[in-house]
Amino acid sequence: MQRNGLLGQLIQGLCCLPGVGPKSAQRMAFHLLQRDRTGAEQLAKTLLQTLDNIDYCQQCRTLTEDKLCSICSHPGRDQSTVCIVESPADVWVVEQTAVFNGVYFVLHGRLSPLDGIGPEELGLELLEQQLSSGAVKEIILATNSTVEGEATAHFVGELARKYQIKASRIAHGVPMGGELEYIDAGTLSHAFNGRREID
Repeated sequence: MQRNGLLGQLIQGLCCLPGVGPKSAQRMAFHLLQRDRTGAEQLAKTLLQTLDNIDYCQQCRTLTEDKLCSICSHPGRDQSTVCIVESPADVWVVEQTAVFNGVYFVLHGRLSPLDGIGPEELGLELLEQQLSSGAVKEIILATNSTVEGEATAHFVGELARKYQIKASRIAHGVPMGGELEYIDAGTLSHAFNGRREID
């Protein structure tokens, strides 16, 4: 069978998804082509539509179809409390806990000098503009409990301190080395309620 033809390209394309290796990609490709061509067509249309219409929120940098996401534009959200997370997936997870009523700021990564990721790549210039406006009273650092996540939390905490803004870190229940995307809502809810101020 020709591995560089369309089928091979589809299998290779599916491998770009996290956690999908060649065997899983092969199963997905054959399933879509043999058993669910309608689903495959709908998936392709939705993917193209999503790529054309979804961009970053101008305020918090999460994924949205509008200039401002539904959270930033919601009149009931507390604009003075900002939760700092690493990815849009983390926003999704925190929202499922229903314990946080503020807004977010998405870093799209974490400080990692070895990988060439510094403050500029994380949009910290935009965050600093928001902090200097005087509207923000507290930031909650919900970066992952990895070495880079902790370093990022420390850096952002120092930035908040510069503007006399309270900076707290989510606590209990989030294991060292754990990532928010894989933590259950109950554990994350406990972590939010037990957050502590950064010293």
